[in-house]
Amino acid sequence: MEKSTNQNKINVCVLMGGVSGEHEVSLQSAQSVILALDKEKYNIIKVGITKAGVWYLLEEPVLEEVYRLGYIYETIDPSYLIYGLGNWAAAKDVCSSENQNLKYLMDHTDIFFPVLHGPNGEDGTIQGLFEQLNMPYVGCGVLASSAAMDKIVAKNIFREEGLPVVDDCYFTRDEFENDMESIIEMVESKLSYPVFVKPANMGSSVGINKAKNMCELAECIKEAAIYDKRILVEEGRPVREIEVSVLGYDTYTVSEPGEILPAKEFYDYEAKYIDNDSKLLIPAPLESGQVKEIKRIAEKAFKAINGSGLSRVDFFLDKESGELFINEINTMPGFTSISMYPKLMDYSGVSYSDLLDQLIDQGFFKWKDKNKNRVSK
Repeated sequence: MEKSTNQNKINVCVLMGGVSGEHEVSLQSAQSVILALDKEKYNIIKVGITKAGVWYLLEEPVLEEVYRLGYIYETIDPSYLIYGLGNWAAAKDVCSSENQNLKYLMDHTDIFFPVLHGPNGEDGTIQGLFEQLNMPYVGCGVLASSAAMDKIVAKNIFREEGLPVVDDCYFTRDEFENDMESIIEMVESKLSYPVFVKPANMGSSVGINKAKNMCELAECIKEAAIYDKRILVEEGRPVREIEVSVLGYDTYTVSEPGEILPAKEFYDYEAKYIDNDSKLLIPAPLESGQVKEIKRIAEKAFKAINGSGLSRVDFFLDKESGELFINEINTMPGFTSISMYPKLMDYSGVSYSDLLDQLIDQGFFKWKDKNKNRVSK
């Protein structure tokens, strides 16, 4: 790979795949981002991370094969290898003279664009690596990413900020496995059926299921425990699912709300990414007062986690009582062709390509702002 002769272009490294249950969704999002980035403004470096954590440069036709298969496979030609399992920050100095792909990446990247969903991409881990390397990157920082990714921590922050959330309880996998009966009794004493069972750290509705009775509850907990040690159980309500997009750093753009009409009983993984029968209503049919309140809560929640760059904020609107609840914040929401985040921004006047430009600009601004801080006396 040769360095561009156009010194005015920004070198953007798009990261995709990852060690996550949302590996395949990441590839869909990354493909949309790569296609939409202005090739007159940016040189694009494509990096794929396998499910085992191995990093590769993805040139054509390797990238085309990755998209066709739907995952980053472990048998890519070793000539594309950036690094295997280990500490990349240390490898930067140790391997740069020998590993030309790693050297190229470190020498040519101006800003990282992590299009990584779920654990090891959206939870603050990759953001911590960028911080250690002192490199600009798109999206929320370590604190916001980790706090938002953990549904239990996020709800505790929302409560502290006085934001409305549905009733819940939580426990660990070990507590459930050691005394299943006590955990079931605790859930039933605090919540009414139906309930939703969720792994604390997972996105795209992976591992989330609805339980209508004791037997279903036990099975749902077992499945959630596959994905995380900590499990959240929330009381189910007859709700409308409302979402808004937030964009910015210090000043914010909050989109008009949209509504999800899931094809299935709730908006699970298949409804989001596989089943095309789910519908997105943009704008959501809401009263002006409801729209104003949703936007207010979304911005307050984004500030509460110290958000920057982008997030999608999800709400529940009770069909019977009219009560509004914040559900969660997604700090790296889907960027696929059917994803709500870019669609809401587009409706609100920010086109896909302009959205990417703003996110990259904000990434540089946040990096420069951080480097104004003194780290010692």
